[in-house]
Amino acid sequence: MPLDPYIVIWEYSVPPEHATAFLAAYGPAGTWAKLFRASPAYRGTELYRDREIADRYVTIDFWMSPADFDRFRQEHAEAYAALDRACESLTVNERRLGGFGLADPGQGAL
Repeated sequence: MPLDPYIVIWEYSVPPEHATAFLAAYGPAGTWAKLFRASPAYRGTELYRDREIADRYVTIDFWMSPADFDRFRQEHAEAYAALDRACESLTVNERRLGGFGLADPGQGAL
């Protein structure tokens, strides 16, 4: 993992009846991660479920840099859009919270 990874965080609302399919698509070994692995700059995905709001999830995708993520999106735009359409029915709400780096790069990543 780089000292200051670029992470992209998404928030989702997932109906209980779609939870299993959502986990299969958005988890660390899921369909999205398989697509992302086409880039050597992709470092992994973590999936979390809110402990207080049962249908709320967040994904954290780790990349080497913002430029690497942008390059991936450009080079795989068609596959990204197709997978996004295929997964659309799994959520009732999806929101990109942003792209983040360490507030103090001197602190190092976990």
